[in-house]
Amino acid sequence: MSCASFQNTASCLRLVRALAVETHENWLEANRYINMEDLKEHKKIMLKAAA
Repeated sequence: MSCASFQNTASCLRLVRALAVETHENWLEANRYINMEDLKEHKKIMLKAAA
């Protein structure tokens, strides 16, 4: 699909922006939570490796 199929460039840009915002919000939701226990375990391993 190209912007040529829209009435004007502004309407095409509005659609592209809306899709980008939705994609970004979905990504944030899917990657919101970090398992802190995994992070603590990783830190312990890295500290042992550095010693």
